[in-house]
Amino acid sequence: MGYQEFYQLKFEPFANLPDPKFYFNSPQHALAKEYLLHAARGTRGLAILLGDIGTGKTMLVRKLLTELQSTGKFQVGMIVLTHSEFPTGRLFSKIANLVGLSDLGTTSTEIISRISNRLREIYRRNERTVIIIDEANKLKSPDILEEIRGLLNLEIADTRLISFILSGLPELESFLMMNRALYQRIAIKVKLKPMGSETIRAYISHRLKIAGAQNQIFTPMAQELICRYSEGRPRLVNIICDNALLEGYVQRKQTIDEAVIERVISNLGLRFE
Repeated sequence: MGYQEFYQLKFEPFANLPDPKFYFNSPQHALAKEYLLHAARGTRGLAILLGDIGTGKTMLVRKLLTELQSTGKFQVGMIVLTHSEFPTGRLFSKIANLVGLSDLGTTSTEIISRISNRLREIYRRNERTVIIIDEANKLKSPDILEEIRGLLNLEIADTRLISFILSGLPELESFLMMNRALYQRIAIKVKLKPMGSETIRAYISHRLKIAGAQNQIFTPMAQELICRYSEGRPRLVNIICDNALLEGYVQRKQTIDEAVIERVISNLGLRFE
């Protein structure tokens, strides 16, 4: 038996995975999502989502992706950057795959021409193409920025054929400033901040409810400590809560109190600043 069975949960409520079913529509996340949806619907061209590590950017863009896909009105795909070595030309091949192109040609002229033709086909189907790039702060090549700017120049009937949503750390904005022409094309910019205490409590309750919890497992004082040491970051809330459920299970405690949280915080080496 693990803690999932001990607490009678259907799922692990605090797994640090961007599972849309656990998406918590906090006021700031709801507002950010609405802005990004507006950018996609209105073919605004370029939108950016900024936030520090662990503030919920990836979960938000995953939710955005599923919502856009569910409408049937968008050809939408996501590129997740795992490292900064993203060679010139790779962006074109990634986008080509996302829009259903297998043969790109060999020269840059052929590649752009074929992507452009494909985007026009999508437009004629009354669909819009949206490419989401997560961890976009790992884009380090000025040539990549030029590729994005070049694709944003593709238009038909005064409508852009492709829109980009870039999600990343705050440093992403500084990098985009290196390409003045591209930076000036940012139509929507939203920033995620750490959650407040009230929102964190609601976040914990939400995830427990989705996981099938029949009652509030964490005491008010336990939640207070989580609010203090998580710094308002969903990722850190998840780490603390997941470890707390494991610790509570090991101690056979049906309720997670402040003593359990204090032990977890000590084990994780967290500090309140």
